[in-house]
Amino acid sequence: MDTQLKNDLNEELKELEEKNLLWNPKTLEGPSVARSKVGGKEVLMLCSNNYLGLSNNPILKEAAKKALEKYGVGSGSVRAIAGTFDLHIELEKTIAKFKGTEDSLYYNTGFTANSGAIPALLREGDAVISDELNHGSIIDGVRLTKATRYIYKHKDMGELEQRLQEAKEAKRIFIITDGVFSMDGDIAPLDKIVELAEKYHAAVYVDDAHGDGVLGEKGKGISNHFDVEGKVDADMGTFSKGFGTMGGYIAGSHILKKFLLNKSRTWLLTCSHSAVITAASIASLKLLESSDELVKKLWKNRNHYKKQLESLGFDCGFSETPIVPIMTYDAKKASDMSKRLFEEGVYALPIVFPMVAKDKARIRSMIRADLSMEDLDFAINKIEKVGRELKII
Repeated sequence: MDTQLKNDLNEELKELEEKNLLWNPKTLEGPSVARSKVGGKEVLMLCSNNYLGLSNNPILKEAAKKALEKYGVGSGSVRAIAGTFDLHIELEKTIAKFKGTEDSLYYNTGFTANSGAIPALLREGDAVISDELNHGSIIDGVRLTKATRYIYKHKDMGELEQRLQEAKEAKRIFIITDGVFSMDGDIAPLDKIVELAEKYHAAVYVDDAHGDGVLGEKGKGISNHFDVEGKVDADMGTFSKGFGTMGGYIAGSHILKKFLLNKSRTWLLTCSHSAVITAASIASLKLLESSDELVKKLWKNRNHYKKQLESLGFDCGFSETPIVPIMTYDAKKASDMSKRLFEEGVYALPIVFPMVAKDKARIRSMIRADLSMEDLDFAINKIEKVGRELKII
């Protein structure tokens, strides 16, 4: 390795470590379940996005096994050449039905959906208006465009309207927002965003990664939650969270799909998902269509957990969803709290700068449908114990 590069990287890593900002990921040694084995220790899992507990569901596993026997482990090509299985087409139809759209396009990940679709849709002379707390994949997608960029204060509809007025001379205007914001767990006012978009003839692009399987009837997401299905131009989501598998998608019109599969580089130039993952994803959506039991259990767990934490004096920020932050505001306290919780048998990670502002450090806990009341009360008791030790409450 080049000596200068090595020294520079070491200096940056040392600085991150001194500021308690260095990631040292632990290893999951089995399925992501309520009681998981992490780094050789059984712990209660509170930092997984597996909201409905579907990643180890027997129905999904059986669908994956059958696909493995029929199709093998890989496609051997990008979708545009020889990598489109019939299962990919079936999944795209299933996504569209679930999300209430004409069609959809399946990507490898939610990140590649955003970083590929956004630059394909925006051209020089266009305008993109983005919530200041949008996910990094949206930010990276916007950076790849030549569109004029505008930012509005988080969920501030007055400032969004002001930006729409400033951008009125653009050829076309896109409003882009997360549906559920992944650090605070709050929900974008999508109904109001759609109203403003219609008033100013703008298109709406929503990232529903953390709303899938969580919001709306049977977990159909934020458009269903606000009853604006058909009014969102591009409804992006991911299977890696509530749906329990992997892959991203853009749901919308037939013409949107046709355009993106011709213009989106991350779709055109990435090998397609295996039939194993694709079949499990189809099974996941069909399972949710058949019953809302898991979604109801998720919300019952979330409401109990958040209510108990707040009654103890913890600050849970602006959470409106199963993403429940435990605010420490100090990076070292967040790091220390995570370490102590792990020692006590609870796995919950600190979220610090640059993922959040320097003075907004927190433990981000993620509630799931496969947690029992006993699991939740165990976690609450341990969080209370460590919170008092560290004088957080």
